[in-house]
Amino acid sequence: MAVDKTATRQMMTITFLCILWYVVSSSNNVIGKMILSEFPYPMTVTMVQLTSITVYSGPFFNLWGVRKYVDISWRYYFKFIVPLALGKFLASVASHISIWKVPVSYAHTVKATMPLFTVILSRVILRERQTKAVYLSLVPIIVGVGIATLTELSFDMIGLITALAVHHGLLAAEHLLQEGPKETNVHHLRLLHILGRLALFMFLPVWIYFDLFSVMKHPAITTGDYRVIALLFTDGVLNWLQNILAFSVLSIVTPLTYAVASASKRIFVIAISLFILGNPVTWVNIFGMLVAIMGVLCYNRAKYFSRHQQTKESILPYTNANNNIKYKPLEDTTLLNGSAAHGKNGFVANGMANGGTAGYFQNGGGAAANNSSTSNSSSNLLLSNSNGVHLTTVNGTPNKLLFV
Repeated sequence: MAVDKTATRQMMTITFLCILWYVVSSSNNVIGKMILSEFPYPMTVTMVQLTSITVYSGPFFNLWGVRKYVDISWRYYFKFIVPLALGKFLASVASHISIWKVPVSYAHTVKATMPLFTVILSRVILRERQTKAVYLSLVPIIVGVGIATLTELSFDMIGLITALAVHHGLLAAEHLLQEGPKETNVHHLRLLHILGRLALFMFLPVWIYFDLFSVMKHPAITTGDYRVIALLFTDGVLNWLQNILAFSVLSIVTPLTYAVASASKRIFVIAISLFILGNPVTWVNIFGMLVAIMGVLCYNRAKYFSRHQQTKESILPYTNANNNIKYKPLEDTTLLNGSAAHGKNGFVANGMANGGTAGYFQNGGGAAANNSSTSNSSSNLLLSNSNGVHLTTVNGTPNKLLFV
C-alpha cells in the first residue's frame, strides 16, 4: 500500500510539473515573439534571461532549502560545465533568432527534425545501425516538416537554420545533463545556477561588442518605453521558471519519458502560439506540423524498444527456475591449502592451488577433476549447476572461473 501511494504521489508530481512546464514555456515563447517584433535584439534578450537565472537562483534556492554546492573537480568543470554553458548561450541566441525570423509554430515544427540528425550522426561518427522501426519513424518526420516548410507563409532561411541549430545544441545539453550530475552528485538546480552564471560572464564581452551600443540608441530605451522593459523583465522571469521546471523534470524521469514530454510540450506551444499570436496558417500547414510531431513520438517509442532489446541480448543468463543452488557460509579452510580433500560444504579443493588440476565445484553431484592438463601451471575452474559435467582445460590459458 505504501509503495502504491509513493508511486501515485510521484506520478502526480511529474504530471503537475509537466503541465506547469507547458504553460510557462508557451507563455515564454509568446512573450519572446512579442518582444522581438518590437525590439529586434536576440542577443540582448538572451543576456536578460541569463542575468535573471544568475540573480534569482541564489537567494530563492537558499530559501527553498536546495542542497548547497559540492566540490567540483577541474576535470568535471571543463568536461561538463564549460560545454554546457557555451551550448546554453548559443542555443538560447539561436532560439531567439528563429522565433524572431519565423512564427513560433514553425520554429517548433522544424525542431522536430532532431531524430533525423541524431540517426545520421550516430551512423557517421559511431557507426551505429538502427532498427527498421527507427528508420521508418523518420519518414513522417521528414514528410511533416517538408509539408510545413512548403506551406509556411512566413518562411525565412535564417529562421530555418537557427531553428535547426538550437535543438541540436539542446540535444547535446540534455545528454550531458543526464550524465553530468551523476559524477559529482551536484543538485540539478545548483547546476542551473552555475551554468547561467558562467554563460553570463563568458559572453558579456560579446554582448557589449555586438549589441550594447545599438540597444542604447533604440527608441524603446531612449524614450523609456515601459512596455518593452516590462516585457523583457517578464520574459526573464518566465525563462528562469521554465529552466527550473525543465531541469526538475529531466532529473526525475527517464530519457524516454522526457523526450515524450518534450514532444507533447511542442504540440502545446504550437497550439497556444497559433491561438494567441494568430499566425497565418493553412490546414495543410497544421497537418504537416501534426505529422512531424507524431513522427517524433513514434521515433521515441522505436528507440525505446530497440534499446530494451539490446539490453536483453547483452545480459547472459545466470540462473533458471529449476536450479537447486543453496548458498552456505564457507566453513572449511581446506579449500585454501590446496589439498584434494572434500570440505564440509561438499566442495573439492581448488585445483589451481596445486598447479595442475582443473577442479570444479558441482551442485548436485560428486566432485570431479579433469587432469588432462596437469602439465600446465594454470587451469580453469568450473562452477556447475548440473550433474555429470566434464571440464576440458585449455593449455597455457590463465586461470578462469566459468559459470554454467
